[in-house]
Amino acid sequence: MIDIEQFEREGFAMTPSLLSSAEVAHLIALIEVHASPDAKRGGIRDIMHRVPELRDTANHPAVRSIVEQVLEANAFVVRSTLFDKTEAANWKVPWHQDLTVAVRSRRDTEGYGPWSTKEGIVHVQPPTEVLARMVTVRIHLDPCPATNGALRVLPGTHKLGRLNQNYLDCHIDEGRAVTCAAQSGDALIMRPLLLHASSPSTLPAHRRILHFDFAAGDLDNGLVWRMR
Repeated sequence: MIDIEQFEREGFAMTPSLLSSAEVAHLIALIEVHASPDAKRGGIRDIMHRVPELRDTANHPAVRSIVEQVLEANAFVVRSTLFDKTEAANWKVPWHQDLTVAVRSRRDTEGYGPWSTKEGIVHVQPPTEVLARMVTVRIHLDPCPATNGALRVLPGTHKLGRLNQNYLDCHIDEGRAVTCAAQSGDALIMRPLLLHASSPSTLPAHRRILHFDFAAGDLDNGLVWRMR
């Protein structure tokens, strides 16, 4: 469980030891057997499609208790990604919001756009109200100190709505940034609209993170979440 008032105010929360060391070891073994990421790409989109057993992680009681605390009992997972920042994939991620969602097919709808296709998966930027009904759970499979590219966030910026990516500088205050260092098994819970970034690792090692996006409610005009 998280402090829901603080979460709604700041847009993020850290949850230590969300998964046990045995559960983390099991997940790493699954990934190494079925879905080791390309070292240069630093991750895999739609990881749950490649490793269906990861749905058990999305439905883990500890994960569900937090998701339902933030959203509602019938919230569901809509995207799954594996990130791994290594020496071969050690780039800077600038300040941004997570603005796109994955859908089954394109259906031009007012308020939705622009559209894109990434590795054969259709993505679109939905209205702010849709993003506000979402929450992200990032489960760390490896230790992630500041020296290994831990995510940095700007508390409260999720309340600014969807920002123009070309004019983010006026919202960036590095002095207010919080570094979300984590141990193996810890989780970062955040709103997609929260401004976040990460620096290259100064001591690069595996930084495997399972990133699950959850949503509540349907999309408009017959659009369907890809994983619905």
